[in-house]
Amino acid sequence: MSEALAQFAGDWHALLVLLLAGFLPNEIWRMVGVWFGAGVDEGSELLVWVRAVATAILAGVIAQILIQPPGALAGVPDWLRYAAVAGGCMVFLATKRSIFAGVVSGELLMLAGTWWLG
Repeated sequence: MSEALAQFAGDWHALLVLLLAGFLPNEIWRMVGVWFGAGVDEGSELLVWVRAVATAILAGVIAQILIQPPGALAGVPDWLRYAAVAGGCMVFLATKRSIFAGVVSGELLMLAGTWWLG
């Protein structure tokens, strides 16, 4: 292995373990899900319920992060976190439900507010 590749990749044993224990097992289940899910009706009651449960779990995680922020986010004032979420929601609704636009605008609001506060 060349010196540049060794510096970039580090210990190749760790990368091999990461590939075998982390990536491949997850990728196998993804492919099985794609294969089985190809013929499933997206409007079925089961998938509507699954989507509702997933949305509720995501809302719970976001609420927990807002109320009890972990790590560096704990140093950001509460009002700024709430304003970033509200701004992201407004942009989400204004852009015909674009998740990407809502997330990016919320992040930009958070970063701008943090920069402005110093």
